[in-house]
Amino acid sequence: MPVIVHKELPAINILKQENIFLLKKTKKKYPSQLKILFLNLMFKKIDTENQIIRLLSNSSLLIDLSLLAVSDNKSSNYLSIHHINKYYSHLDQINNKYYDGLIITGAPLGLINFTDIRYWKEFVKIIHWAHEHVNSILSICWSVQAILNILYKIPKKINQSKLLGIFKHKILLKNNCLIQGFDDYFFVPHSRYSNFSLDIIKNYTDLNIIATSKKAGVYLFTSQKNKYIFITGHPEYDALTINEEYLNDLKNKFKLINIPYNYYPLNNPKLKPKINWRSHGNLLFLNWLNYLFYQKKFIYINKF
Repeated sequence: MPVIVHKELPAINILKQENIFLLKKTKKKYPSQLKILFLNLMFKKIDTENQIIRLLSNSSLLIDLSLLAVSDNKSSNYLSIHHINKYYSHLDQINNKYYDGLIITGAPLGLINFTDIRYWKEFVKIIHWAHEHVNSILSICWSVQAILNILYKIPKKINQSKLLGIFKHKILLKNNCLIQGFDDYFFVPHSRYSNFSLDIIKNYTDLNIIATSKKAGVYLFTSQKNKYIFITGHPEYDALTINEEYLNDLKNKFKLINIPYNYYPLNNPKLKPKINWRSHGNLLFLNWLNYLFYQKKFIYINKF
């Protein structure tokens, strides 16, 4: 089924070339549609929009997607502030609305203290607002670290070098609806300095650990009834996203830069990498959307 987006969003023309069908927002209401809010914290707004919409479009459900930005998020070289103003809302504009799901991206802020981030206070406000206005909150990479700090007071723990590459994961909790149809082992991209150790999640939270990696740590964990879903990797990444990040790190001469793990064929950056994580990412998002839909249907039925 198509995803409903702003009528002029660049994704409409970009994803059309991939046979992904998007509907333009109108006043018309469709039956059984899910209302999903997307808080995009990445600098490359359009790239990230396309990645998330690709994952949402594989569902048989109709998704009404709305974009949310932090109000003091400055523009970057990748995108003019015009794009944000045209296609994104801010919290004060949606404060009285309710959504089935909220997706929060990562952000390249792993080495910055939370309180030094320009929009930290607003981010905290959004998380508290979402607890009352959203049925399920799905966070990715940096936003996982940030929300753990907000909800559980877990301090930031940083790796000495950037965790970058494709890592093998295994399932620990097989009865969770989010991993239905998964193989026992699967691969996921990671790109972060944050450390998510099994001991920290197990000893300092009441969260359910669903999947982990020997090298990358805890990958997928949730709160009771999947109110909060934490994904420490990047199942949404395109084939060349990690390559772009690696080259950017080299250009900016960041310390302790290693060739992305298990990414380039023969560990040679001149060879084009192959995707081995797309099916996992599609299935994870599909399971989450199905959960939201049947949860909504169950609540509706029990009103009568």
